[in-house]
Amino acid sequence: MNVTPLASGRPDRRAATLVMACLGVFVAYLPVTTVSVSLPAIQAALSASTAQLSWVQDAFVLPMAAFILTAGVVGDVHGRKKVFQAGLLLSAAGAAVALAAQSIQLLWVGQALAGMGAAALLPTTLALISHAVPDHRERGKFIGLWATSLLMALAVGPLIAGIVLEHAAWRWIYLLVIPVSLIATVFAARLLTDSRAPHGRRLDWPGQITAAVSITALVYGVIEGGAGSFTDTRVLAALFVAVAGAVAFVVAERRSDSPMLDLTLFRSPAFTATTLVAMITFLGLIGFFFLLSLYFGLVQQLDTLQAAWRLLMVTAASIAAGGPVSRLMHRVPARTLITAGLLVVSAALLSMTTLDADTSFASIAWRLVLLGLGMGGILTPMTATAVASVPHHLAGMAAAGNNAFRQIGGALGPAVLGALLTSRALDTFPAHLTDAGITGASRQSMVEAAREGGLGAVAGMNLGAHTGQALDAVGDAFLDGLRLCLIVAAALTLLAALVSAVLLRPRASTATVTVAAATPHPAPGAAAEAGTSGQGGGPVTVRQPG
Repeated sequence: MNVTPLASGRPDRRAATLVMACLGVFVAYLPVTTVSVSLPAIQAALSASTAQLSWVQDAFVLPMAAFILTAGVVGDVHGRKKVFQAGLLLSAAGAAVALAAQSIQLLWVGQALAGMGAAALLPTTLALISHAVPDHRERGKFIGLWATSLLMALAVGPLIAGIVLEHAAWRWIYLLVIPVSLIATVFAARLLTDSRAPHGRRLDWPGQITAAVSITALVYGVIEGGAGSFTDTRVLAALFVAVAGAVAFVVAERRSDSPMLDLTLFRSPAFTATTLVAMITFLGLIGFFFLLSLYFGLVQQLDTLQAAWRLLMVTAASIAAGGPVSRLMHRVPARTLITAGLLVVSAALLSMTTLDADTSFASIAWRLVLLGLGMGGILTPMTATAVASVPHHLAGMAAAGNNAFRQIGGALGPAVLGALLTSRALDTFPAHLTDAGITGASRQSMVEAAREGGLGAVAGMNLGAHTGQALDAVGDAFLDGLRLCLIVAAALTLLAALVSAVLLRPRASTATVTVAAATPHPAPGAAAEAGTSGQGGGPVTVRQPG
C-alpha cells in the first residue's frame, strides 16, 4: 500500500496540517459544552424528563465512543484526509438536523450524527499530525496545540450558547457548526496531503459490532436504571448484553489478524494507565459539566449567559495551564504531571460539596479555576504518553484507543452521575417539602411530578402560594444529589491518580513491548511513518515514559 509522503522539511504543509487538525477537533468538541449549558432551555422547550435530557448528551458521546476505532481503521485503509472531510460533513449534517428538531427524539438524531462526525475527526486529526511530524519531541508540541484547541471548544461553547439564548431559541446554538464545517471541508481538499497506514489493514466487523453493542447497552442500562430501578428486567438485560458484548469483543480481537484494537497495546503499562485515566477523568468532567449547568439553572436561577461565564473559568484555566505543561513535558515525568493534575481536580471537586443556593460568584470562582488548572495538567501529557508508549506504527491505533475509552467515560459521565443525582434527589425531596411546610395533596402532586419528569418538572408547575417554598425544596433536594455526585467524582479521580502513580512508575530506560505475531510488517519504504519501530511483528523496544 502506498503512503503519500509529507516531507518534514515543508513547514508550510505542517502548519496547514496543524491548522486543519485543530479546526477539526474544535468542531468535534464544540457541541459538548454548547449543549451542556443549554440543557435547562432544551428541557423547558421540549418538556423533557431528566433521563431524556441525559440522552441529549449521550446521543452525541455514545456514537463517538462506539465508532472512533472504526474511523481510525477506515482512515488507515482509505485515507485519513477522506475520513477527516467525512467527519466535517457529518458534523454539519448533525447540526442541521438538531437545528430543525421539534422533538427530543429528533434532537437525539442530530446529536448522534454529530457524534459520528466527531468519531471520524478525533483519530484522523491525531493521525494527520503524527504523519506530518514524525519527530516525537516536536510532535509533542503539536499535540499540545491540538489539546488546546479541544479546550478552546469547551471554553467558547458556553459563551456561544449564552449569547444565542439571550436573543433567540435554543436550537440556534447549532448554527455556527454548519458553515465552519463546510468551509473547513473545502480548505481541507486543498491544504491537506492524504496519508494511509504503512501496512495493510482492513475493517474488523466483529470487533466493531461487539464494541458498539456493548457500549450502547452499558450506557442505556445505566441511564434507565438511574431513572427507574436497576432491578428492572430491561436494565438487567441491557447490563448483561453489555458484559457479553465486552467478552465477545475481546475474543474477536484476539482472533482477528487485523484487529480494530490490538490488545497487546495493554502490555504497555503507560498505555494502560493513560487509557484508564482518560476514561475516569472524562467520566467526571463531562458528568460535572452536565450537573453544574443544571445547578446554575435550577438552583441558582441563572440565565445561560451567566452560567456560561462561570463555566468559562474552568476551560480558561485549563488553557492557561496547558502551555506551561506542554513545555514541562520534556523535563518533568508524565507520571508527576498527570498524578498532580488529578489530585488538584479531586481537591476542587471536594471543595464544591459546600455549594448551596446562595453561594456567591467569588466563592465558586476559585473552585472552578482550581478544577481547570488540574484538567490543564492532565490532557496533553495523557494523550502524548498514550501515543509515545507503543511502537510508532501503532501510534494511530493507540491514539484512537485512548480517545475511544475517553469517550466511553464521557458517555458514562452524564449517565452515572445523572442517575446518582436523580436517585438521591428524589429520595430526599419529600422530606424537604415537609420541612418547607408543604403537606397533603400539594405535596403528593409535586412528588409524583418529580418522579415522572424530574425536579425540573416541579419548577415548571403552577405552584401558586407554595412557589417559594417548593422551589427551595427543589433546590435543596438537587443539592443533596449534587453533593453525592461530587464525592463520587472526587473518589474516581483519586482512583485515577492512584492508577497513574502506580502504572507510570519510572522503569528501566527501555522496556520491551511485544507486538502480536499477527501484526503485519510495515510496507517497504514506510519509514516516514513507522519511524525506528517498524522492525516487523516481533518484539519491539520502545522507550517507556517515566
